Amino acid sequence: MSKGTLFDKVWDLHTVGTLPSGETQLFIGLHLIHEVTSPQAFAMLRDRQLKVLFPERTVATVDHIVPTENQARPFVDVLAEEMMRALEKSCAEHKIRFYNIGSGNQGIVHVIAPEQGLTQPGMTIACGDSHTSTHGAFGAIAFGIGTSQVRDVLASQTLALSKLKVRRIEINGQLPPGVYAKDVTLHVIRQLGVKGGVGYAYEYAGTTIEAMSMEERMTVCNMSIEGGARCGYVNPDQVTFDYLKDRDFAPKGENWDKAIAWWQQIRSDADAVYDDVVTFDAADIPPTVTWGITPGQGIGVDEVIPKPENLPPSDQAIASEAYRYMEFTPGTPIEGTKVDVCFIGSCTNGRLTDLREAAKFAQGRKVAPGVKAFVVPGSERVKQAAEAEGLDQIFREAGFEWREAGCSMCLAMNPDKLQGNQISASSSNRNFKGRQGSSTGRTLLMSPAMVVAAAVNGKVADVRKLIEA
Repeated sequence: MSKGTLFDKVWDLHTVGTLPSGETQLFIGLHLIHEVTSPQAFAMLRDRQLKVLFPERTVATVDHIVPTENQARPFVDVLAEEMMRALEKSCAEHKIRFYNIGSGNQGIVHVIAPEQGLTQPGMTIACGDSHTSTHGAFGAIAFGIGTSQVRDVLASQTLALSKLKVRRIEINGQLPPGVYAKDVTLHVIRQLGVKGGVGYAYEYAGTTIEAMSMEERMTVCNMSIEGGARCGYVNPDQVTFDYLKDRDFAPKGENWDKAIAWWQQIRSDADAVYDDVVTFDAADIPPTVTWGITPGQGIGVDEVIPKPENLPPSDQAIASEAYRYMEFTPGTPIEGTKVDVCFIGSCTNGRLTDLREAAKFAQGRKVAPGVKAFVVPGSERVKQAAEAEGLDQIFREAGFEWREAGCSMCLAMNPDKLQGNQISASSSNRNFKGRQGSSTGRTLLMSPAMVVAAAVNGKVADVRKLIEA
């Protein structure tokens, strides 16, 4: 049983009581909502004549169904417009802070909360979205929840949860050139499996993590859920504090000093006890590409698609399904696989530093003929900052489309969709069947830099070769 970890400390501080079921009733410090999972939750409140208990602890934005080309209202998609109106009405009725399109603060929920300083160490955070684990990069405990739980948080500001075990994932050493945070998290999932984290919170540590920027740490924590973990986090440090200082909702003045003192106390103790510890060497992590239909089906860009007999027996059935769906032949190289669409964006890799790094490789190059390539900033603030640096111009000159903020083709609940059995090189987080809008569309997950390499080559390519060029 873990003891003295940040997870244990934050859990204990937010425990309201123990329910008859044995679950913990956990107070939620920050509740983030968007237009997809909240309309039904608000309807449930109205049916029971309930109010939002602490509206000041809820923040709303729109991201999943938002078009990234034409954002004129009403939306062409009637259902999307209904969702928008439902959220607008509910936020006005309950006096909830709402960042709508054109506010200058709209964007993917897991991008806007950190960039405004809403996400802070020691918090409990919940959102009706799988990738809420992103916020753990700040030393918060953040859970993705379902619609009925969104209702519970709105009504009571608490959740019923069973306490998790804690696994420390330690990664040490300097990442090789061309290897990024996205490769780190894909590598971890590849090694531990998509179910390896079930029942766990992941604590990411080690010199590799310590050297990462906050935006890189967010990428790693974002995909904890893809490895089966309920949440993932990094202990807060000076990198965290430097990122948060002077942001909109960060403490100010003497409250800032008090906050830092407290944030340092909630770090995992030097003698903390973990339920499990695994270690990785950064030097062993290659630029990674998924070849199958789960984020765990990843390989180094210079590897071949694994043969069934080389896989553990427990992985062979899903591998066979992946070969059929992806139309790939075991034993063939992933490098050189033709791509049709190249997408840079999502809550995993749609932040400013992601766009900066991708732009380095796009500059002076051209998207290959026949490839549709586009960049979707994670928020209106990211878009504005990128344009101030001229990143949009670099992408446009290279042949990429430059879009408005939103989730876009990550899950394609908007006009950005694959067609037929197109293959997408994507910086997003899931490669499930049909994930990007076509029931036969195929997704290859990779870092933004690798997406650019694919776009300019028209096929999966090793970004390290662009570094050498």
